Amino acid sequence: MAPADVAEPVYLDALGPRGPYRTRVPDTVTDVSGAEVARLSLVPPVYVDRALAALRKAGPVPADGLDALLAAAAEEFATGTVGGLGVREYEYLVSRTSGTPLTVVRDATRGTARFVARARASAEQGRPRGTVRERPDPSLGAGHAVWARRGEVFAVNASGNHPGVHRLWLEALALGYRVAVRPSRREPFTPHRLVGALHRAGVGQDRLALLPTDHRTARTLLRGADRAVVYGGDDVVAEYAHDARVLPQGPGRTKILVTADTDWREHLDTIVASVADEAGTACVNATAVLVEGDPAPLAEALAARLSRLPGLPPQDTRAVLPVCPLDRALAVDSYLRSVAAGTRPWLGGDGVVDDLGDGSAVLRPAVHQVADAGAPQLGTELPFPCVWVGPWSRSDGIAPLRGTLVLSVLSRDRALLDTLVAEPSIANVYAGDHPTYWMAPGVPHDGYLSDFLMRGKAVVGIE
Repeated sequence: MAPADVAEPVYLDALGPRGPYRTRVPDTVTDVSGAEVARLSLVPPVYVDRALAALRKAGPVPADGLDALLAAAAEEFATGTVGGLGVREYEYLVSRTSGTPLTVVRDATRGTARFVARARASAEQGRPRGTVRERPDPSLGAGHAVWARRGEVFAVNASGNHPGVHRLWLEALALGYRVAVRPSRREPFTPHRLVGALHRAGVGQDRLALLPTDHRTARTLLRGADRAVVYGGDDVVAEYAHDARVLPQGPGRTKILVTADTDWREHLDTIVASVADEAGTACVNATAVLVEGDPAPLAEALAARLSRLPGLPPQDTRAVLPVCPLDRALAVDSYLRSVAAGTRPWLGGDGVVDDLGDGSAVLRPAVHQVADAGAPQLGTELPFPCVWVGPWSRSDGIAPLRGTLVLSVLSRDRALLDTLVAEPSIANVYAGDHPTYWMAPGVPHDGYLSDFLMRGKAVVGIE
């Protein structure tokens, strides 16, 4: 049952440079069954312009005491009452609106708190060894470099598929950027709580703002910032591909490669977890598995394991699969059927929709076997545990593995591993028994964010 505190709709104000802002006609936030759970204040373009101007005037969060401030914010986020919501009420609302299982949300709360506490140290990991953060000490001599910001204001156009997406922009704040976050209207609770926790810990409201907007006004936000990150599908990546100010975060197309010198049976737990943990909704969940040899036995074993996962409402502590409105689930199912034509279904061939009877549905796992490593289905990423299994041979080379956020490689072939590490279009290579969703503060997700935000600047003759 819902916690008593959230039985009535919750008001989520915009959090601007002058404090909370509530519109007279807020937007409605619904859960996966269509019931209203919150009212979100959307700000107009003129408010965004004024907020960005205020952020630009403010200086960076002071470096002195930053670690203590971040530690306090992490504790507040993980345990405190922020915006009128205790942590349990917050987690329940995230689960009900995003359809993410409650246990996944709770894990994300703890994980996000760790990233908050270590945001400064994590950001520093990306600093080139030849640079310093502040003006060089004259004793270092001439010709040194300062690690300098490429701008002052960073905008975030966030997604709502997983609470963890809000860990990335914390590094921008630690690097001295003033940050404006546009939350997803599907799941605005995580950024609202995170911004509120940082404010309560001491980050000035004129240095960090939460600006909910409609889609048109979001463009005003992106145009007004010096740097921005945008989440979305291939269409979003294509739209911003040539805008140097914008970092598009698109599909991960994460993969697993198993070579003939490795027995996949010894790693089945890791393969299953890579596909289905995090409810299969993250960009780091595996959506393709390539096998050197016959892929059928692995596909069959994977399907058998995934078929046992229960279909439950997201707030049930036993839930492990994503839930969405029934009409959206039916649309996903229809799309999957069209894409999967010509493949061999091991699981989900009869449909992936598990109607919960309240207007929502579980998206059950799907496993399909493709004919070869060049099959177009291997590039299809859907928001639930859906995986394509196919054969790979040395003659295929690394072409089928390109364009991958995380590639987990189960192989003893060191030369192959070196080739994959050197491939520019593969962002991360995990060798051995490491699930594709593994992350840690200080380890790059899709490169270091600081690669996009900072640069080395020569400073000579300044004392």
